[in-house]
Amino acid sequence: MPVRATPRAWSQNLTGRPPPQGAAPDSTSAVSSPSDPATAGNDAGGEGEPHSRHREARLGSTDKELKSGAAAADSVRTVPGTPRQRGPGGEVMDAAGGSRNPLPRPCHVLVLLNPRGGKGKALQLFWSHVQPLLAQADVSFTLMLTERRNHARELVRAEDLRRWDALVVMSGDGLIHEVVNGLMERPDWETAIQKPLCSLPAGSGNAVAASLNYYAGYEQVTKEDLLTNCTQLLCRRLLAPMDLLSLQTACGQRLFSVLSLAWGFIADVDLESEKFRRLGEIRFTLGTCLRLVALRTYRGTLAYLPAETLASRRGPSPAWAPQAPADTHVVPLEQPVPPHWTVVPEQDFVLVLALLHSHLASELFTAPMGRCSAGTMHLFYVRAGVSRATLLRLFLAMEKGRHMECHCPHLVYVPVVAFRLEPKDGKGVFAVDGELLISEAVQGQVLPNYFWMVSGYRESPPSLKPQPSPRRKSQQRPPPAERR
Repeated sequence: MPVRATPRAWSQNLTGRPPPQGAAPDSTSAVSSPSDPATAGNDAGGEGEPHSRHREARLGSTDKELKSGAAAADSVRTVPGTPRQRGPGGEVMDAAGGSRNPLPRPCHVLVLLNPRGGKGKALQLFWSHVQPLLAQADVSFTLMLTERRNHARELVRAEDLRRWDALVVMSGDGLIHEVVNGLMERPDWETAIQKPLCSLPAGSGNAVAASLNYYAGYEQVTKEDLLTNCTQLLCRRLLAPMDLLSLQTACGQRLFSVLSLAWGFIADVDLESEKFRRLGEIRFTLGTCLRLVALRTYRGTLAYLPAETLASRRGPSPAWAPQAPADTHVVPLEQPVPPHWTVVPEQDFVLVLALLHSHLASELFTAPMGRCSAGTMHLFYVRAGVSRATLLRLFLAMEKGRHMECHCPHLVYVPVVAFRLEPKDGKGVFAVDGELLISEAVQGQVLPNYFWMVSGYRESPPSLKPQPSPRRKSQQRPPPAERR
């Protein structure tokens, strides 16, 4: 059992306001807050209005909507920590086999906050933008501040999760990565991973939060506007199932991704721009320009299982392993990929990206073709030979999701359920949810509907089957030589 790390802590007064400046930490491990809206007064002011082009569908815009949501939540409150069933594909279901009930009202959440994320203003943003809305919505909280890398991972690995109705992660995508992997490392991982999660953006990339904002039907926003929208989603309490990417490396490491695996250009930009973290989201723009000046190529072999291939085949029976979820579509890395996979011959790439969601950053609308079917992810790769000018145009167009309309012959997109990537020259690194992974053979598959997140919708994505795309003409498909 890991030793429980004790985070920095304060006490909170009964008005629901932050402690006085200069107040000393007490002996507890968190800030606890009451959730009585009457004590909050008008603290929320005008902060609670989500930023959206759909004015008639704004979240939490009236007391009537919040009260109706509360009545529904009160009538279906579940016992914390109660195990739920999984479907034949490993997807999460409730006891009736349907979608999960909303969070209860009132509810108590654990907030894991990285005070150094992004521009280092996460704690200030929590008190100014998040806490007033939570008080109005009858959401009480326990606040824990992380102090180092993998601190959140250690905390959730050791905590009694029955104390909270949900885990709220306020930082960038890296902290959500820590939390999910910490949950999956617990002895009771199958129950732990069912604890609902919420993403409040306060980091540099904030791709998961931006994707959830997009799925809820709201316009692309950033910074405080995105934080307000995501806080309103938490106040609304709806939950939706999310896919998880299971990864295996040549050295035997097993880890899980909530967002993406990148190799080549994108990974280099993500990790090399870390030194510019204090600049916020602009760090990625600066990193892109610097990497374009010294554009690299990366030699490797890529193979994948297209979604349309799996839809026409009956997959193997799961070989369930009690200590971890089974990867049913991949074989050991030392074996060749199955014959029904598509293999891209060894060549030079500029980038390879496996992406679970619509956004790669709050201003990078990378997958405009829509949310994948359950158990499917977006796979993009760019071949060597693309010019710097063309690559720059692609990334500039990506802000509005128009990069597929550039019809770049070096850019290939395909929906897949599993992939294998084998670097051949040792160049570059992998970035998994923005976190460093050494360059070695890696493979992964999607675990469909595997965990719950606060979201603006309750429906799970459709089952795995070929999906027509609204932008079919703009998609770059694999050349015939790579199709199986």
